[in-house]
Amino acid sequence: MKTLLLIDGSSYLYRAFHAMPDLRSPDGRPTGAVYGMVNMLRRLEKEVQFDYSACVFDAKGKTFRDDLYPEYKANRPSMPEELAAQIKPVHEVVQASGWPLLMVDGVEADDVIGTLARMGEAAGFRVIISTGDKDMAQLVTPMVSLVNTMTNENLDQAGVKEKFGVPPERIIDYLTLIGDKVDNVPGVDKCGPKTAVKWLEEYGTLDNIIANADKVGGKVGENLRAALDWLPRGHQLITIKCDVDLQQDMPYGLNSLQHGVKDRPRLAELFKDHGFRTFYREVTEGEDAPLSSPAVVDAPAASVGQTDDMFAMAAAVSAPAPVAPPVSAISRHYHTILDEAALQGWLDKLGSGALVSLDTETTSLDQMQARIVGISFALQAGEAAYLPLGHHYAGAPQQLALDEVLARLKPWLEDASKPKCGQNLKYDRHVFANHGIQLAGVVDDSMLASYVLESHQRHNMDDLAARHLGETTVSYEDICGKGAKQIGFGEVDIEIAANYAAEDADITLRLNQYFAPQLSGRLGEIYRDIELPVAEVLFRMERNGVLIDREQLAAQSHQLGTQMLQLESQAYELAGQPFNLNSPKQLQEILFGKLGIPTKGIKKTPSGGFSTDESVLEALALDYPLPKCILQYRSLTKLKSTYTDKLPTLINPDTGRVHTNYSQAVAITGRLASSDPNLQNIPVRTAEGRRVREAFIAKPGHSIVSADYSQIELRIMAHLSDDAGMLAAFASGEDIHKATAAEVFGVTLEQVTSDQRRAAKAINFGLIYGMSAFGLAAQLDIERSAAQQYIDRYFMRYPGVADYMQRTRETAREQGYVETVFGRRLYLPEIKLANPARRAGAERAAINAPMQGTAADLIKLAMIAVQNWLDAEKLSSLLIMQVHDELVLEVPDTELERVKQQLPQIMAGVAQLKVPLLAEVGAGSSWEAAH
Repeated sequence: MKTLLLIDGSSYLYRAFHAMPDLRSPDGRPTGAVYGMVNMLRRLEKEVQFDYSACVFDAKGKTFRDDLYPEYKANRPSMPEELAAQIKPVHEVVQASGWPLLMVDGVEADDVIGTLARMGEAAGFRVIISTGDKDMAQLVTPMVSLVNTMTNENLDQAGVKEKFGVPPERIIDYLTLIGDKVDNVPGVDKCGPKTAVKWLEEYGTLDNIIANADKVGGKVGENLRAALDWLPRGHQLITIKCDVDLQQDMPYGLNSLQHGVKDRPRLAELFKDHGFRTFYREVTEGEDAPLSSPAVVDAPAASVGQTDDMFAMAAAVSAPAPVAPPVSAISRHYHTILDEAALQGWLDKLGSGALVSLDTETTSLDQMQARIVGISFALQAGEAAYLPLGHHYAGAPQQLALDEVLARLKPWLEDASKPKCGQNLKYDRHVFANHGIQLAGVVDDSMLASYVLESHQRHNMDDLAARHLGETTVSYEDICGKGAKQIGFGEVDIEIAANYAAEDADITLRLNQYFAPQLSGRLGEIYRDIELPVAEVLFRMERNGVLIDREQLAAQSHQLGTQMLQLESQAYELAGQPFNLNSPKQLQEILFGKLGIPTKGIKKTPSGGFSTDESVLEALALDYPLPKCILQYRSLTKLKSTYTDKLPTLINPDTGRVHTNYSQAVAITGRLASSDPNLQNIPVRTAEGRRVREAFIAKPGHSIVSADYSQIELRIMAHLSDDAGMLAAFASGEDIHKATAAEVFGVTLEQVTSDQRRAAKAINFGLIYGMSAFGLAAQLDIERSAAQQYIDRYFMRYPGVADYMQRTRETAREQGYVETVFGRRLYLPEIKLANPARRAGAERAAINAPMQGTAADLIKLAMIAVQNWLDAEKLSSLLIMQVHDELVLEVPDTELERVKQQLPQIMAGVAQLKVPLLAEVGAGSSWEAAH
């Protein structure tokens, strides 16, 4: 049986556009939708066997449905400029790839597909329609099925019945009843899918439902009777036309849809023009790329974000990334070390002094608990070995003894003169430390190298290999499975495990070699002088951990629970009835239904209801008591579940401490991220949040010391803007918020009131984060015109800040990135977009990113300097936490005064800016007491 594959090109064009990041050609044209379509077509060619095909798109202009119902699709927003610009290039690539392309005036793509499906069915063809449009379910027959490559969903007749509750022949009736909000086709008000299915099961067809409308009770019955005049027209609008005249477009009938041969010269021209380097290389070399090849480096100007699973890609590159070298025919020689002779041979190689790539396979991702299952090494591209030490499945071959092997490896692992590289070696440091080994000699880390060169990207090894080496690697899930069926690495067959683990070491070595020549100049200094050394400091901080008072947290949990019950009772009283405070639906009904709070300006949820998210409740709380009560309840609920209840469960049973994980390669500004637990997000602006910090304590005979950079981002702004007024204020040690208030309100420093200082503080910090007059007005609870006057006065008094902001916007638009004081690059892919909202967001980020990034660099330099001082002086004090611009130490009482005296000097001396750096130090029995 012949197969006809029909592609809903218009549907996939939109989905590709929204799923893909904002990819750009070398000259700045949008190409994301083009790239997505190419991948979709390539995937279909690989996964679907077919003989004939057509890719169908909507033609320009009105259709017969617009004449039937002028409001048809009236609520759809106009096509984004970035998408409209890609329609012609998409058509060109589709045709050059050999796909017959159809567009018919006066009808939609659905109608052409419906007509082709019926033609194919009549000719005895099996028809597959590739779409994500639910309307197409009406076309399913024993010969016609749907496939959605976005979700891997295949729908035959049984599948349609299971998904929608009705068979394909009733889909039109079903959709007529529920309506189609996307196309602005009304149905029966309040008739949802369940009601439509119920009616169709009871009456059989839409005609019978109409005939028996007077028998349907309740409010929805009234709605049905009110819609009787409309339903026939709705039925017409939803019905796909299956008799479109295609003679002009297909003069040879279905033979016109024979799949063509790729026009390689034309594809090469198009791929080169769009900047698709990997596709260009493949088509010029006469090869088809593997489906999983995430060659997003093709686009030299793409936005940050993740693609849809359909394309199996990582976040796109927004920097002018180095061109990935052609996939070379590197022959792989992977070895498994199972006996003494093989081990000795590799020990001899490791001791030669050459750079060795190192990787561990373990029992857990918990870095404090993980134990070694195996170790892999690589000394040159294509040659690697796996040393299994803990595989325990039935029939596993004899392996060398773990303790004996580690004892023999320990001298080399701890030798700082033996250079080693890897991927996220901080984790491997922990694993070796769990076995009593202090890894030394780390000179390169491909994750950190990627982070410095392209912080906006993903930095896992699989993505790096695809992006920079053109290699598709074996993933952990490939060999261990997913979800509940996933097995431990020790249960994996050694032969399979050896190929996976040796590949990791091999690829990591090649990545480090690839990045090495790019890490020069200031970027090289950030990598060598900041990221690599701070990784070791973070490792030590994570090992140190922090002591938690379990009993105090239990008491806090009890107190929070009591407060939550009180707030719950208060909410019931304000609502006039009990309800589930955690149910957005019930809260929406009470706020906007029972209490009648006006809904004008309230944003809607995807389902069409009114939102009750935090931003909505914050606005309503200014005028209504119930939203304020709900916000308080939610705040306490989050605090209890995230910290007071959870922190005790994270105490390590071996150390009695909590050990957070600090991730370097997450925030594009260079800031560290904390997880398990997240110490960055404890809400210290509330009394309850500050009490959580009281549970972070020092052991007996010790104190907690906190050192925090004072107003660091404002100081960086003064340095970057070179504004005389700001420089003078910081140089003289003035209160910068008071000084700003004096300038903005035209009074002396002595005359500044607390309200004026508060307003000035909001302006100082707000402008750094791009706050508008509207935002400032909301924060200060003043008129927008007054807020704008404050901002205008600010820029009059600090013209250097205004000049800096304008210069930064222009520089960002010109080069696509901004830099920190130390040269860290922060890419801004959306700075050239035509969309004004997204472009404005990128401009705000351009102004703020250098300050956040410089602050991140400074605190990292401070961590390195403090740790070096502690080591040089052989002090027992420990760095235990880093939170925002703050360092936290656990200090023996015998060293307390010395640390309090030296710490601010060390932190202030890590860099010379145009204004002095200031670190404020406090000490106490707990983290909160140290403030």
